[in-house]
Amino acid sequence: MGGLTMDQAFVQAPEHRPKPIVTEATGIPLIDLSPLAASGGAVDALAAEVGAASRDWGFFVVVGHGVPAETVARATEAQRAFFALPAERKAAVRRNEAEPLGYYESEHTKNVRDWKEVYDLVPREPPPPAAVADGELVFDNKWPQDLPGFREALEEYAKAMEELAFKLLELIARSLKLRPDRLHGFFKDQTTFIRLNHYPPCPSPDLALGVGRHKDAGALTILYQDDVGGLDVRRRSDGEWVRVRPVPDSFIINVGDLIQVRERGAPGVGELGEGEVLHALLLQPGDLHHGGAGGGAGEQGRSAQVRRLQLGRLLQHQEEQQLQEAQRGEHSDRAFQEEPRPRLTTATARIHAIAMSSSDSEHAMSSLASW
Repeated sequence: MGGLTMDQAFVQAPEHRPKPIVTEATGIPLIDLSPLAASGGAVDALAAEVGAASRDWGFFVVVGHGVPAETVARATEAQRAFFALPAERKAAVRRNEAEPLGYYESEHTKNVRDWKEVYDLVPREPPPPAAVADGELVFDNKWPQDLPGFREALEEYAKAMEELAFKLLELIARSLKLRPDRLHGFFKDQTTFIRLNHYPPCPSPDLALGVGRHKDAGALTILYQDDVGGLDVRRRSDGEWVRVRPVPDSFIINVGDLIQVRERGAPGVGELGEGEVLHALLLQPGDLHHGGAGGGAGEQGRSAQVRRLQLGRLLQHQEEQQLQEAQRGEHSDRAFQEEPRPRLTTATARIHAIAMSSSDSEHAMSSLASW
């Protein structure tokens, strides 16, 4: 993708182009996860902190997460090595409609081409083929040949990200007064993928975006940001984009749309306001690598007949209802223990585990969010 010339496919509408000056964000929750090694009240207090950040912000920064620095460093080096390969070697692992994993350089967000190239993989392969109208989708990782350590580094990183994701899901469940493993059942199958992103030098960074503004439709996105920074969020109170200061050895957690579900008229649960998080990636003339797991991002449609509900409230309501029925003898013990399944109108439950971002020269990365 290096040497790519600017054309109209990359040009954002004037209202969505990056601004030359962005204010630094203040007050974004910074949460130390080290109390997870303790028990009792410390974990409960941590869960309350995560719950408040999820409700009030929709994203937060975590430190003390337990992911080894060496794991992150190896993954970062692996992605740099891959994107430095000649174009023909990257094309050898290019994805297609039937095989959606691997390399790609022509993604569009909101009908505008993103100034980036990506590499997608899943932590565990192969999951069962997914049936589609004209055949099956095959989720087999396409590993590049003759790139020593690449596969091992990313598999190690993917495992660490899934472990962190489930820790966060347990804290969110605790904050909703649910048992810690209450959300695990929604992610039993292959639900995580890792995405590596590379944003080459852009000749017109004032016109293009590495990734257009979007919302994450999965459950969680875990983003590693290096010390160059550039992550921007859109403040809901005034619509302004503000910059998130990088924190060493941290991950940024974005609570996706799937933590909220759509349900028709469920009793005992109320409506929520706008809580989705918008993202976009701004560009500068330098070279940017950004790794992450994600996908399925996009804005949800609106319907007057459909309420937007907190997942925790819905599950609490269902559990309380089942408990009342069980106490009246209307359900067997086995039936009560089964996982209730809310009617999800988004895609398959997915944890997004975003890998890493790293830079080679001066540039800024910006994801846009609203709170």
